[in-house]
Amino acid sequence: MPRGGLRDSRGKKSKKGQRRHFTDEEALKNEEQKLEREKNWRRQQGEGESDDEEGAGASHRKKDGSGSSSSSDSSSDEEEEKKSKGVEGFIEVANPNRSVKQAKKVTDIDTEHKTVLSRREREELEKTEAKKRYDQLHMEGKTTEAQADLARLALIRKQREEQAKKRDEERKELENKKKQVASSKGKS
Repeated sequence: MPRGGLRDSRGKKSKKGQRRHFTDEEALKNEEQKLEREKNWRRQQGEGESDDEEGAGASHRKKDGSGSSSSSDSSSDEEEEKKSKGVEGFIEVANPNRSVKQAKKVTDIDTEHKTVLSRREREELEKTEAKKRYDQLHMEGKTTEAQADLARLALIRKQREEQAKKRDEERKELENKKKQVASSKGKS
């Protein structure tokens, strides 16, 4: 590390690692009272000299956050009376970033005007509507897929019924055989 402490890329001394200094409340209050006394003294001396200095005092008070309503009134007057620099007075420039947007009234809003959708939004809406229509037709059994599904289900039902009949017949045959065996054992 260099002998003179930390330095940045430009060769200036860095503030890192040093003690921090804070202004206490009493010092701030004393400074404010001092400024107030100076302002009162200037008022007593003459109004003509104090106009420029009051503006400076008002801006200093705004930094502290303790500005009064009279200082804010004088600062707004200063903004209105501000002289234009250069060609500003001759040319009116409309800066879109500077303009204040006015709030629209509910009565001024045009409700009849239909909003125009972008191509993607329109295609997405058409896609969802088509899917709804297809699902509705599918539920009613009017699509080819639905008809194929129903035919497949009918075949499966027939097969299951046939299998159930076979099982019943086999069960009956087994019962009959057991009865025959039991009756033949009983006779012997």
